[in-house]
Amino acid sequence: SLFLRHARSRNYVSECEVCKLESVPLDFGDYHPLKPITVTESKTKKMNRKGSTSSTSSSSSSSLLDPLSSVLDGTDPLSLFAAAADPVTTAAPTDGARRKRDKDESSAVGSDFEPWSSKRGEILARYTTTEKLSIVSGGCHRKATTTGSAVSEKVRTRLEELDDLEEGSQKELLNLTQQDYMNRIEELNQSLKDAWSSDQKVKALKIVIQCSKLLSDTTVIQFYPSKFVLITDILDTFGKLVYERILSMCVDNRVSLPDNFSPESVNDTAKETCLNWFFKIASIRELIPRFYVEAAILKCNKFLSKTGISECLPRLTSMIRGIGDPLVAVYARAYLCRVGMEVAPQLKESLNKNFFDFLLTFKQIHGDTVQNQLVVQCVEIPLYLTLYSPAIDWILQCIAYHAPDVLLTEMMERCKKLGNNALLLNSVMSAFRAEFIAARSMDFIGMIKECDESGFPKHLLFRSLGSNLALADPPENDRLQILNEAWKVITKLKNPQDYINCAEVWVEYTCRHFTKREVNTVLADVIKHMTPDRAFEDAYPQLQSIIQKVITYIYDFALLFSVEKFLPFLDMFQKESVRVEVCKCIMESFIKHQQESTKDPVILNALLHICKTMHDSVNALTLEDEKRMLAALINGFIKMVSFGRDFEQQLSFYVEARSMFCNLEPVLVQLIHSVNQLAMETRRVMKGNHSRKTAAFVRACVAFCFITIPSLSSIFTRLNLYLHSGQVALANQCLSQADAFFKAAVSLVPEVPKMISIDGKMRPSDAFLLEFLCNFFSTLLVVPDHPEQGVLFLVRGLLNVIQDYTWEDNSDDKVRIYTNVLHLLSAMTQEAFIYHVDKVDSNDTLYGGDSKFLAEINKLSETVVSQILDHLKTLGKEETLKRQSQLALYFFNTILAHGDLQNNRLNQLSVNLWNLAQKHGFADTKTMVKTLEYIKRRSKQPEMSHFTELALRLPLQSRT
Repeated sequence: SLFLRHARSRNYVSECEVCKLESVPLDFGDYHPLKPITVTESKTKKMNRKGSTSSTSSSSSSSLLDPLSSVLDGTDPLSLFAAAADPVTTAAPTDGARRKRDKDESSAVGSDFEPWSSKRGEILARYTTTEKLSIVSGGCHRKATTTGSAVSEKVRTRLEELDDLEEGSQKELLNLTQQDYMNRIEELNQSLKDAWSSDQKVKALKIVIQCSKLLSDTTVIQFYPSKFVLITDILDTFGKLVYERILSMCVDNRVSLPDNFSPESVNDTAKETCLNWFFKIASIRELIPRFYVEAAILKCNKFLSKTGISECLPRLTSMIRGIGDPLVAVYARAYLCRVGMEVAPQLKESLNKNFFDFLLTFKQIHGDTVQNQLVVQCVEIPLYLTLYSPAIDWILQCIAYHAPDVLLTEMMERCKKLGNNALLLNSVMSAFRAEFIAARSMDFIGMIKECDESGFPKHLLFRSLGSNLALADPPENDRLQILNEAWKVITKLKNPQDYINCAEVWVEYTCRHFTKREVNTVLADVIKHMTPDRAFEDAYPQLQSIIQKVITYIYDFALLFSVEKFLPFLDMFQKESVRVEVCKCIMESFIKHQQESTKDPVILNALLHICKTMHDSVNALTLEDEKRMLAALINGFIKMVSFGRDFEQQLSFYVEARSMFCNLEPVLVQLIHSVNQLAMETRRVMKGNHSRKTAAFVRACVAFCFITIPSLSSIFTRLNLYLHSGQVALANQCLSQADAFFKAAVSLVPEVPKMISIDGKMRPSDAFLLEFLCNFFSTLLVVPDHPEQGVLFLVRGLLNVIQDYTWEDNSDDKVRIYTNVLHLLSAMTQEAFIYHVDKVDSNDTLYGGDSKFLAEINKLSETVVSQILDHLKTLGKEETLKRQSQLALYFFNTILAHGDLQNNRLNQLSVNLWNLAQKHGFADTKTMVKTLEYIKRRSKQPEMSHFTELALRLPLQSRT
């Protein structure tokens, strides 16, 4: 009772004025802390600080620089020292080197060029076989040589080893599955690396030759593109190993060659080794391995002469003319283009010659030799022609890269002149720039019409054209005609897979350039083709892609749901996992693009159906992350629904949503917050003066929350929502409902477990409970007592619960809570409380400082203080002295803030607590010093002179 009988009388208004920060007028001028600083590069040696950090750029040449470097006029001191040390060597090569570097950069392949590596996986996945394959496995053993043998003997032995391979010292492995074959190729790749690392260079070369020979074998023709990918990987490895080996021989005095080295800077040993490799390769008898191995080390020509690569490329191009099989030849051309683009992308003439050579031999594809081979292997012409696509696409991509329109037009004209040119036409549309294709769309449609249907399916040509038109726009006058011409062909396709592959591409073109009427027609046509025999079950990825494209271009959802066939289109997604993914896609688009809240019944009904689909997919096996994502999407939708001033309709929507989404806890939490917000919005509209109708409505909102909260599983979510909803009820003058919320919160506190799960980890709950109770106490200050209950019945109930709660043995949270209760009880003794709820009379008004009321508060405080002091006594053991020190100081600060220290007994208690905090040397000296300084400052304020005497009674003890 001592504490509250002598609680300090507070004048909150004057205290607020004293504590307010002094306002100082500031003249910012042009400066603003959030404005980006632009550093202007200075042109003179004289430093001008203001100019260098000006907030506005002074000239067009100024750039964003490091402020520190502006001091040095953009140069760093080390560069200056280097220039001073050797001005001739640093200045001389600058212009020439810059020009050379600029030239190299302009001719190099940029990031806009799609690399071979990105096509590799697609080819391996597409071109597969179930037939048995064979591979030649060479006798890659190393013959023993005498240590002292002469050089000529060594050379002869190596040549014999190479001949040995070519003369049939290999064994053939037959009847391999595709996977066995791929594993064997990978083994050969590893054998190559192992042989190289163990300095068995001839063995490495033998492996590469052996692999290259496989590229002349077309016995399982449909696997050839994948075989090419696997074997050229080995060739690339070999080329890299040889190049790095010769490059390592060029290191003089630990200084390696620069990237743009000249042949003059290469030493004789490296040149001789390089020549040796080319001579070895020249001695390979068969054309195909000789071509591939030389192409693999094409880059090594840089070590021999500046013109080496430019001389080799035409020769290698001519060598390909000796390959009889057109499929083998076209892939050889593709490999040469690939190597050429890596080592000399500027030598486009050779690439063009390579392609024109191919055009001259194009008619071979339809010759008798090829036809006979296809009959033997039972391969149809359309399938055979698709085997050419990866190679021709790559060749054309290399030629078309940064090529002028004149060249592209010339190539297009050459293709026109060839009969049955569908294969080429498809590759041209795949490789050329989309803008070039789009501008000539009608020309391409004319060429497609003239193609022979038997050779290469027209729908693939229209798919390629559609892919280009999705990236670039055709002339406006041609757009409708293009769609009509394409769709005439697409809609006649009988095979559902062929149809959907084409339709998927052209949907984007339709969405880009036409209205909802045309989009609706296209969707209706897709439904018509894909519904018979449930064909849609094999086309979910394409159907998903169509939905994605539609919502990308039509993101006004009122317009989207007015497309008659959109929802029937969604009904084709009957596999639950796919259906849910599509629903998520639609909801993400809605949340991203919907700027304003909506009450459109069409949108609401459709999206409620979509959200219900997502919600119903949740089961016991659903991951927490998935639940979180679904709940976030549904919550995003709920937040965007607004019926304006029709609050009753809004509440009805929330009631319906609660019944639909009861399995997702975050959605229920959002609904409770939304209903509380609705109640507060009603209060704002009525300016706090509820009519009979609005009072009844607000009580309905409160009842919604009271019914919904118990269904939640997280105990702290329930506690916080009870408190929050109670505050809303109180603000709307629903006093009995507010009491019900607070009683529910009090009765829930004993159920709080010792450990709770947070982000999948178990954590102690004490800190969370302490935080909640502090918030609860702050609310209880303004809650008026119930006329039929005792004085402070809620505070008493909460204190009883805290007393009975089982706290951890090593925890002081209970005492910290009691100390916070003293803050509350001190505030309750004031004549006017520090804050109120508008139009709600709190206990300061109800009791008016009645002595019986104050006596009840004193009784409570007496109990609380005795509990705190008893706990401090129990902490007198050696292992708990630090905790005793911290709690004593905490209680001291409470008395300092809320107690009337003019009372001698209270004054003495505070001095005792101060001494106890320091008694065993556990007090933080810095904290104690700052606290004492604060007391001295307070003593200078009006009516606080007694703090001067108190400060003299509070000694500072050293730790020693």
